[in-house]
Amino acid sequence: MIDAVVVGSGHNALVSACYLARAGRSVEVLERDTVLGGAVSTVERFPGHAVDRGSSAHIMIRHTGILEELELDGFGLRYLDCDPWAFAPAPSGGDRPGIVFHRDLERTCRSIEAACGAREADAYRRFVDVWGPRSAAVMRSFSAPPTGRHLVSSFWGLDTGSGGSDLSRRFLASGDALLDEYFDDEPLKAALAWFGAQSGPPMSEPGTAPMVGFAALMHTLPPGRAVGGSGALTRALAARLASDGGTVTLGDGVTELRRGSGGWTVRTESGRTVTARAVIAGCHILTTLDLLEHGGYDRTRLIDWRRRIRVGPGIGMVLRLATDALPAYAGTTSPADTTRGLQLLVDDRAHLRLAHGAALAGELPPRPAVLGMSFTALDPSIAPAGEHQVTLWSQWHPHRLSGDRRWADLAESEADRIVAEMESRAPGFASTIRHRHIQTPENIEQELGMIGGNVMHVEMSLDQMFMWRPLPELSQHRVPDAAGLYLTGASTHPGGGVSGASGRSAAHAVLADTDGGPLRRIVRRLSR
Repeated sequence: MIDAVVVGSGHNALVSACYLARAGRSVEVLERDTVLGGAVSTVERFPGHAVDRGSSAHIMIRHTGILEELELDGFGLRYLDCDPWAFAPAPSGGDRPGIVFHRDLERTCRSIEAACGAREADAYRRFVDVWGPRSAAVMRSFSAPPTGRHLVSSFWGLDTGSGGSDLSRRFLASGDALLDEYFDDEPLKAALAWFGAQSGPPMSEPGTAPMVGFAALMHTLPPGRAVGGSGALTRALAARLASDGGTVTLGDGVTELRRGSGGWTVRTESGRTVTARAVIAGCHILTTLDLLEHGGYDRTRLIDWRRRIRVGPGIGMVLRLATDALPAYAGTTSPADTTRGLQLLVDDRAHLRLAHGAALAGELPPRPAVLGMSFTALDPSIAPAGEHQVTLWSQWHPHRLSGDRRWADLAESEADRIVAEMESRAPGFASTIRHRHIQTPENIEQELGMIGGNVMHVEMSLDQMFMWRPLPELSQHRVPDAAGLYLTGASTHPGGGVSGASGRSAAHAVLADTDGGPLRRIVRRLSR
């Protein structure tokens, strides 16, 4: 019997495995896919191109301390700063410049002043001054289990101004309300709203103000691009794990989790049986519930949980493009300012609201809302010499279309509409495309196991965050009446995105439940 089986090889699952192995536990990771890393993986889609399957820019994990605790730089992981971290092209039909969001706050404010005026630049300084510390507190809360003690300690010491009640109200406000409080210029508000909406919910929802406010933290440490592609993170984690004696088995998915008197029996597609003292499930929460049902867990309770967990209609679709040039945005002269970070291709929030409303009805957006990324501007190693790579993420697109329409019939035409959005901002872009790979919401579900095409697993709405994610009784990385089973991944606190925090918290839960004091001291040492 081994100490722990980890189900899935997503980055959170691998983070859990690494912490346990470093604490001296015997660990095996079981993955159904033949590619390591789940959504944090990179494959050769086109000749000579290392193309991400899921995530591309890593934001949160660089704020958690996990990279340093696991010493991943010693296993080949290297990040390049996305600086500038974002660019919002100028609206068509005018003579104002686009907005460049540098890591340096004053350079950003000078760009905002040139595009929107001095009043908006001053407002942005105030916004960063107020929401920088608040966003740092949110990151602290993400880095530990969502208990009342941890949440209070994370936010303790923030300047409450007019009192704690007012501060809590501001955190519970919508992103749109926050933007309207600080700014007048609609293109600026749209750019920040589009950045915030990358978490999934529209900025009209309560509790989304911190998603917009997170932009302030980008002036402390911007998004990072792993050299060689997003999968470089999980490759480094796997190497870290192997160095401490852990193993990874690919291409043999888990089919059943069964609790016995001596621990857990884990069965796989190949017919293999593994017994373990603990199991960490890093797959989608609904997949975990299926595995428990196959292992004889109370079906009535599972049905109740499935009904209460809200996956949502789906978030978006992706185009992975090989090109012979970077996007050349109209009215700009510095490609370094426009192509190294997130390219926010919206001018007003109505664009976003219409797209989200359409998705709720199972319809395609009247006009795709597009985020561009062109990381060969930072890391030319992911493409052959003289070629480039561009990713276009479009949000929102429903997983289930209304009527009898099928994604198989609409994928190409919708991809054309997404390319047209970039073409309208960077004339001539379409003619530079040499290869394209389309990931519809259905493709995302089929390839990456993200049910409903939701890259965050379950909706990142206020009622499914912190101690409510994915449900109150499942929120502490444990499952009732299933001692020794632990949950990690985007389905759990703090949610989707590349943070690794869920994986670290799950590993700490395993160690806290085990009579092994010296091992706990090892983990505490690693966490300093």
